[in-house]
Amino acid sequence: MKEKGKTNPFLKNPFFIFLSIFPLFFFSLGHSADVDVIQKLSEALKPKPSGWSGTDPCKWPGIKCSGSTVQIIDISKQKLSGSLDTIDFNLLTELKTLTLQDNLFTGPIPSFQDLVNLKELFLDQNNFTSVPPKVFSGLTGLEVISVSDNLELEPWVLPEDLTQSTSLQTIYASHCNLEGPIPDFIAGFVSLQELRLSYNNLTGVLPGNLAESSLKYFWVNNQVMGLSGTLDVIGKMTNVEQVWVNKNMFSGAIPDLSNCTSLKDIQLRDNLLTGVVPSTLMQLPVLGNVSLANNKLMGEYPSFRPGTNVIIKGQNSFCKETPGPCDPQVTTLLKIAEALGWPGTLADNWKGNDACQGWTFVTCDPQKKNVTVINFSKLHFVGTISPAFAELASLKNLFLNDNNLTGPIPDSLLNLAQLQTVDVTNNNLSGKVPLFPPGKVTLKAEGNPNLGKEIPSPPDGDSSSPDGSPGAHKNASVSTGMIVGVVIAVIVFLAVAFLVGYLYFKKKHHKEFGRVQSPPRNGKEIARGNGTAGSSSRNGYGGVATELTSQSSGDNSEAQYFEGGNVAISIDILREVTDNFSEKNILGRGGFGIVYKGELHDGTQIAVKRMESNLMGTKGLNEFQAEIAVLTKVRHRHLVALLGFCVNGHERLLVYEYMPQGTLSHHLFEWNQSGGNPLTWKQRVSIALDVARGVEYLHSLAQQSFIHRDLKPTNILLGDDMRAKVADFGLVKNAPDGKYSLETRLAGTFGYLAPEYAGMNFQILLIRTSSFGLYNISFSIFIRSASSRHLALIASNILST
Repeated sequence: MKEKGKTNPFLKNPFFIFLSIFPLFFFSLGHSADVDVIQKLSEALKPKPSGWSGTDPCKWPGIKCSGSTVQIIDISKQKLSGSLDTIDFNLLTELKTLTLQDNLFTGPIPSFQDLVNLKELFLDQNNFTSVPPKVFSGLTGLEVISVSDNLELEPWVLPEDLTQSTSLQTIYASHCNLEGPIPDFIAGFVSLQELRLSYNNLTGVLPGNLAESSLKYFWVNNQVMGLSGTLDVIGKMTNVEQVWVNKNMFSGAIPDLSNCTSLKDIQLRDNLLTGVVPSTLMQLPVLGNVSLANNKLMGEYPSFRPGTNVIIKGQNSFCKETPGPCDPQVTTLLKIAEALGWPGTLADNWKGNDACQGWTFVTCDPQKKNVTVINFSKLHFVGTISPAFAELASLKNLFLNDNNLTGPIPDSLLNLAQLQTVDVTNNNLSGKVPLFPPGKVTLKAEGNPNLGKEIPSPPDGDSSSPDGSPGAHKNASVSTGMIVGVVIAVIVFLAVAFLVGYLYFKKKHHKEFGRVQSPPRNGKEIARGNGTAGSSSRNGYGGVATELTSQSSGDNSEAQYFEGGNVAISIDILREVTDNFSEKNILGRGGFGIVYKGELHDGTQIAVKRMESNLMGTKGLNEFQAEIAVLTKVRHRHLVALLGFCVNGHERLLVYEYMPQGTLSHHLFEWNQSGGNPLTWKQRVSIALDVARGVEYLHSLAQQSFIHRDLKPTNILLGDDMRAKVADFGLVKNAPDGKYSLETRLAGTFGYLAPEYAGMNFQILLIRTSSFGLYNISFSIFIRSASSRHLALIASNILST
């Protein structure tokens, strides 16, 4: 017991006083930091969330704390707006869940750097504009991240900082302007179950190391340009349950999926897949949904297990429209195509169940209907010569010259009693040469330096070359010194070549595609990039950037440039490639200008629409701007690609991909005058479906919907393959999301008014050729819906009439 009037000696000791108040001080400091962040967040939100008042954020709706530290922030689905990049979220050191989804937040995504306790981050369905560096760095405990449906984001790539989040289980990044290839580090997330990257601009091939991943749900569908390459890696993803790769540019055969025993849903439609549908796909034990439509698949019509929801029809080349074996000759020719790697050329031309009925590269005896000649000359085929040629008992002539075939000439050809000619010149064949009967069979085999030689297989037994074609081997005995010497020589050569090329191009009188030079605005130079205009891809996608921006000041009022890319083309370049807009290069004349043909230095052919603003007036200027605005936001294989533009004084020029076969109108109405042939019924069906797909994408599938308003034969262009693309977007009208009707002035060409004018009559004109000549069949159809899917249905109904 203390003596009366005496003070406890511990209270006089400063050390013990500090120990007694330090916990309170620490508690107060931590609580103050969290309070400041939440208070600052409250001030940034517009409007302030309901119930966010008082001095203790832990009592506010959506805020959950442990003691005095914030662990959960959930302000989703409140239509909140404002910029959050000034909020110091990374001071909330105990934060575990942050949910900002389904609001209207703008500006850069705020930094969450070093929030080691953060497990769930939901940023989706907002209007964020950029992903600054390091915002996702140090999130070592992160399990779920979602940035989907941020359509205003500048093009970006998945940051490598995410590799620090070793516990990631879910990545949602659809509809958010991702670009470039899928990074290899994705497969390094050992816990990753869901990867959804749909509706972006991803390109390149699927990473091979995805085979090592634990993915169950894999979505990369509906890319703007399209992922490419094969789907072989899918067959090695043994845990996968759902695969959506539809609407890309994948090619090759559907892989063996026998190891994917958990696969329930696979969407393969709208690609360039060839070959037969493998039995391993049809026999998967739990498969419930599969889509194969709009590819180049061949062989037997697939038959799936009962209860499987299957979408098959649409631009495939099955021998029959019902399950069952193909004709024996067709089956043999498919074996031959398989040895060649299922070329798309054969898939495009070998349709039906009669090889003697319109099959290109195949000639038959007209009486016996047996194949007598196969001519694959100069088709750039790779692969091997199939022994199945010997199953065509009536084969007389086999032309395989000028390809890139490898491997041996099969001995089975000796069994063909009627064989007369075998031409395999200019390939890369090897191995023993069969001894054909002299005087009976002529063998032409020049240009195969390894023919007659046995080429050893590489040590690992892999007989395929780096590009996937069999038969390309390397000599294992090459010394290390020789390899090093060759590598050094190549590096030196490339360095010298680069230096010479740089000096040469630096001295050239004209530059490659560059941004139109504009005078300074208000004393500051307008920002310009250093990129080049992209050329079109094989399916008509243009390498254009996203947002059109206009500067307006003095003489610079019409200067146009694109943020994030450089597609402005100098007038000097366009004059050069069109021979100074020569009359001989005129492709056509329209209401607001003349279209010229041109050829770039790399051989790319272009079409240049030249307009003069002082002649075309405000309407023409609006159409010029509309074309650019639309074609930088929508890109599709059936919409003509914009490659660039130019503003030169009063002139406005648009540069498109060149469509060699001109307009559909020419082939419908003017084919006789030009000495051509009328369109076949098959071509008409294909063109109608192409146009329907392009318009469907434009109206309802693109990230931003547009109404064309001037769809007619003169605005439909054809390529060498007679595939159609919709053009002329000067009258396009934006259709706001969620609106099923809108007020708009009547626009377009009489007789071709857009079906989106709800409740109006419009006409579809169809020109059909028969033995009696040319007939103009006019249909007046009452449209009650703005959905362009009706257009596809209408086209299908008319063409089947």
